[in-house]
Formats: sequence, C-alpha cells, structure tokens
Amino acid sequence: MSVPENRPSHSDAAVIDVGSNSVRLVLYRIDGRAIWSVFNEKILAGLGRDLGRTGRLSPEGVNAALLALARFRALIDSSRPRIVYAAATAAVREAADGEAFRRRVELETGFQLQVLSGEDEARYAALGVMAGAPGSKGLVGDLGGASLELVPLRPDGPGRGITLPLGPFAMADGAAANHAAVRAAANRHIGSIERTFRSDTLHAVGGAWRNLTMLHMRISGYPLSIVHQYEMRRQEVLVASRLISQQSKNSLERIPGISRRRMETLPHAAIILETLVERLNIQKVVTSAHGLREGLLWQAMGADIRNQDPLVAGCAAIGSRKPVAESLGQALEEWAGPGMAKLTPLFGNRDRTLLAASARLAELGAQLHPDHRADLVFNQVLRAPLAGLDHAERAFLACVAFARHTATGTLPDPVVVSRLLSDERRQRARALGAALRLGCDLSGRSPELLRRTRLDIKPGVVLLQAEPAWVPILLGEQTAKRAQTLATLLERELKLRPLTPKPRRSFAVAE
Repeated sequence: MSVPENRPSHSDAAVIDVGSNSVRLVLYRIDGRAIWSVFNEKILAGLGRDLGRTGRLSPEGVNAALLALARFRALIDSSRPRIVYAAATAAVREAADGEAFRRRVELETGFQLQVLSGEDEARYAALGVMAGAPGSKGLVGDLGGASLELVPLRPDGPGRGITLPLGPFAMADGAAANHAAVRAAANRHIGSIERTFRSDTLHAVGGAWRNLTMLHMRISGYPLSIVHQYEMRRQEVLVASRLISQQSKNSLERIPGISRRRMETLPHAAIILETLVERLNIQKVVTSAHGLREGLLWQAMGADIRNQDPLVAGCAAIGSRKPVAESLGQALEEWAGPGMAKLTPLFGNRDRTLLAASARLAELGAQLHPDHRADLVFNQVLRAPLAGLDHAERAFLACVAFARHTATGTLPDPVVVSRLLSDERRQRARALGAALRLGCDLSGRSPELLRRTRLDIKPGVVLLQAEPAWVPILLGEQTAKRAQTLATLLERELKLRPLTPKPRRSFAVAE
C-alpha cells in the first residue's frame, strides 16, 4: 500500500444512522484514505423498543427520532458536506410501520432513508472493520438494538452475512431483562449457525460491546482508554461477560463513564457475547470503533484510494498542516528509510509502514510552544483516532513523535508506554525520532536540502554525508549534535563526510 506524494484530496461527508436504539449523525473529514470524525451526535431514541411486543416502532421513539433528524437537517444544511448518507437498520426494516416512518422522515426532513437489508447491514459493518483495520480476518459481529449481524471476513473482503433476532428490542416484552430467556434465545439462534460461522477471532461492532470493552478496561486497569483494536482473550471475555451479566442495574450504574441508557442493555450484550465465544469457539475478541457508517464511506471510495494504507494516509493528513509539510513527510521517509531498514525489524513487516507514518507526523506540533511541544505531540498521537494500527504501534508512534522534538528520555506517560512497549522497541522509537529530528533540523525542513544529504547506518557506524558544496551549510555544529544523539542511541560511532560523486560511465565511440 502507498500514499500519493501530494497531500490527499479532502472532502466532508455526513452519515445519519437510524438504528433500533440510537439515531446518530457523524460528520467526517475524508483525507484520501483517512476518515476523521469531526462531529458526532446521537440520541438514544429507542425506536425499536416496542418491536418485540407490538411489531411496530415505539411512538415515543418515533417522535424523538424525528426531532433528532430535524436538528441533523439543520446541522447538515449549515456545514454543507459534499456527501450525505442516511441509512436505517433493523427496527425500520422489521416494523410493520417502518415504511410509513420512512415516508414521514422524507416529508418532514428531506432525508431519503436507505433501509438496509440484514445482509447489507452485515456487509457494511464488515467493510467498516476493514476500513479501520486493513487485512482483518475472522468474524464480524454487529449487535444493535433489534438484531445481531454476523459476517465472515477475509483479507480480500466480507463473505455472506446473516441477521439474527438477538437485539434486546427483538425479544418478547420483558424477555430482554430475563437472563435465562436471553441465554436460551442466544443458544438457539447461534447454535443453528455454529458449524458455518466458527472463527478464531470476533471483531465486535456496536455501542453495547464498546461499553462492555470500556468496563473491561477499567476492571483490568488497562492504561490506554481507546476501544478501537482493544483485544480480549477468550477467558477474559468469558469472565467479564459473566461478571457483567450477574450485576444489577444499580451496580452497573455506579461505574463512571458509561451511559445509564446503555446500562439497560449491557447485561444482554454480555450474554450474547459470551454465547458467541462459547458456541463459535472464539479465541480472541477485537473491538472495532468502525462499523456500518465507516463502511458506507469506504465503499464509496475509488479503488485507488481504498488501496492506500490508512495509517500512512492518516499521518500524512495530520502532518500536512502547513505547505512546507506537504512533501516533507515523504522526503523524510526516503531519507531515513534505507538506513533504518538495515536495523533488526522489531514489528515484522510493519517497520516500514511505521517509519512512513512517523515521517508524516514530523511537523505535527510545529506551531506549539517549544517548551511543551514534545509532551503535547506525544499525547495527541497516543490518543488520535487513527485507524490501521494496534496499541503497541500506537505507543511506538507516540514515542517517535516525542523524540522528534526532544532528546530527553522521560516520557509524559511512562506507565502506558512500559505496558505496551518492550525496552528494545522504546529505544528504537527514540532512535527513529532522533533521525527525523536530525533530518528536519539539518535541512531547515526543506525537502530540497534534505535530498542533498544521505543518512546511512552500518555496523558500528552512523554515516551522515552531504554534497561537497553543501557540507559547510548542512553538516555544521548543530547537525553534528543531532547526529551524535542518533549515533549514541544506536550505540554506534558517528562519521560526517562529503558525498563521494558517483563515477561517470564512459562509452566507447565506434569508429
């Protein structure tokens, strides 16, 4: 995967998701392959709350949903995004009055709701997982208010999905609060498909499972509060799910940071997850913050954009805030890459991608106060809504960004870093950050000047060279100081030399 040399074209998009429980508007900024959420508003309307009892939409939910959609109309009219999607899922699809609601939405707000089939809903959820974590494989499970969508996912795309009526609102009146009834329904429906949907990995999508993930983070004392790509092993899932399903509503409500409305359905979500893990032999659950909405956006991208690496594209977008940075990131990658590639890989085949991403972040923080720049950039990168990386890689990028602006080894959040990175990876992050700092400082952040120098890393030696005429300008005292920091971190000797001109090839002239 690659990212173009120029700054990726950007556009604004809006996605309205009318779900069985929540009605949500998300405004996005799209920078090439990178998808940024810039505004996110929802209302827990409970549109499908009566579905299991009456087969119809909740009257209170309809009123709440229409009020929210009227507000979203005003927000969209004021922001004027280029792309607008409005989709409805299980509640509107299954309710006897779903079509009447769709027509009313169009009449009162102008939104033309696309009512997704269960298979389409599953597919878009899987595409959203792909958008947030390219190369993912396993099983995608999207638990909503009225249904559970399951779809197998291969690195080349999703297979055929199914819908099961296992959302809390799909059950008969009162059954969602009856744990034995929920467990029986889950075993019945999931048991009917267990032979064809077994998988080692489950990618969990949906608000209820994201809240369950946050609870597990608090229970386990996990240091990084980012649910995207958070992993739980089989036994951890089973223990946490059973613990949550056994708690009373009052006990759950005392846990800070979780919506009280979400608490109502959390035990239900825990039982469904526990049953999936047991019946489908799931060994690992990975939470995805991306789902149906991001899948809609990803599907609309051209193939050339979809094939870009989202991490590199995202870092290019973050780093390209000033005209000078448009080509600096790629120039730094080309300058530092060959030498760093000679070091022992610490992330397998991901080292090159992480270097490319780090190079795109080199100018992040350029306009911040120099006394605080390193700390602020570290925290921004550590918690940025970037897709396409796991938590160890996220911590690595943050450490690189920190070292890009300071030579000190005292990190702002050492507990998080020590939990996620080995000593060797932390040292490599410092070295890569020092290399990027060297490249920026020696060239004055000019790609043209940077290309007049060459960085090489050999056994026992860090070799920095410049074109002969440029040695006094580019390899001065400050450059030597920065280069010495890099050499020390890599436990090598520093050598500064003029570039030796390549001999010209001579051609014999035939007589």
